[in-house]
Amino acid sequence: MTARVVTIAVAVAVLGLSQTGCKQSAPEAVAPPPLPVGVAKAERRDVPQFIEMVGTTLGIQDVPIRARVEGFLETMNFREGQFVKKGDLLYTIDAQPFQAKLVEAQSKLATARTNLVKSQSDLARIKPLAEIDAVSQQDLDSATAQEAAGRSSVTAAEAVVDLARIELSYTRLKAPIDGLIGLSKARPGEFVGREPNPVVLNVLSDIDPIRVRFSISEREYLILARYYIERDGGGKSRDQEQAQLALLLADGTEHKHPGKVIASSQAIDPETGTYSVEAAFPNPTGLLLPGQFARIRAPYQTLKDAVIVPRRALSELQGRFQIYVVGADNKIEVREVNPGPEVDNMVVIETGLEGGESIVVEGLQKVRSGMTVDPKPMKSAAQAAPAPGT
Repeated sequence: MTARVVTIAVAVAVLGLSQTGCKQSAPEAVAPPPLPVGVAKAERRDVPQFIEMVGTTLGIQDVPIRARVEGFLETMNFREGQFVKKGDLLYTIDAQPFQAKLVEAQSKLATARTNLVKSQSDLARIKPLAEIDAVSQQDLDSATAQEAAGRSSVTAAEAVVDLARIELSYTRLKAPIDGLIGLSKARPGEFVGREPNPVVLNVLSDIDPIRVRFSISEREYLILARYYIERDGGGKSRDQEQAQLALLLADGTEHKHPGKVIASSQAIDPETGTYSVEAAFPNPTGLLLPGQFARIRAPYQTLKDAVIVPRRALSELQGRFQIYVVGADNKIEVREVNPGPEVDNMVVIETGLEGGESIVVEGLQKVRSGMTVDPKPMKSAAQAAPAPGT
């Protein structure tokens, strides 16, 4: 009986020790630290509004260098892809056939002039004789007609000589303007000037300033036209020279020099519903070349004292837009907002947010309404947004 009691007592003691050990090993519940998030202030500022159009660059003059006579190309007197001056010799075509044609025309002119001198001499001799009836009136008429025919022959022969000289001059192709010349479509030794051989040998482009041709929709035309008409006092002027247009290049950078509209169509194209416009941009360094892709940005209004936030601070769910606002107690409030136009990865918030409020721009995927966070101030809202084109 005594051994049984001892065994029970030992079991109770072991059980008590095990329970005590379990209680000591269980860790106390510790609240997780607040989630660090990147925040920025919603800003208030004037926001210019733009319309962007896609276009293609052209030289202010793009002049084809055309072989105006047929013949074998003899020389090419320039480096392709370089600038040339007006009057520089570009190509020469074999001139021998045209020199021979000129000599032949000059010979015929000399013959015509000799015949004219003879007919004039005959008329001078017959005319006084006709006055005293020494010769018949028919002889006088014949001499007069011969002299007139001789003068006409000389005029025609002179025209043939002039034409031969012009054709001979076409064998030396000179630059009609200052500009950038491209790759030659023919090489010395090739026959040029008649299809299927090359007729247009090259293109010479004046690229300072450079043109950009683009089209806008009828809706965009109405927006811009109303803006310029109202700006000019309600008149019918289409003068857009004061508009400072920006040129955005294929790599996302903006051309340093603003441009202006220099030409436009007189009507909307009924087939495409677009309006064609040309703008000119200074190109002093020759960076821009014809044929480049370009985007034109045209201002049409300015939103005064608008609230703006980085585009990445905005989240969308089933067509509803939200922003996570950090309150004074560092708690998250989900705010439904009404976004407006975008400018350079910034979004105008029309309703639902005030300027100066802190918004989450990094860590949006982890935050929830009512959560306490550790806000880490970032740059200003404009600086927190990624650069255009990134």
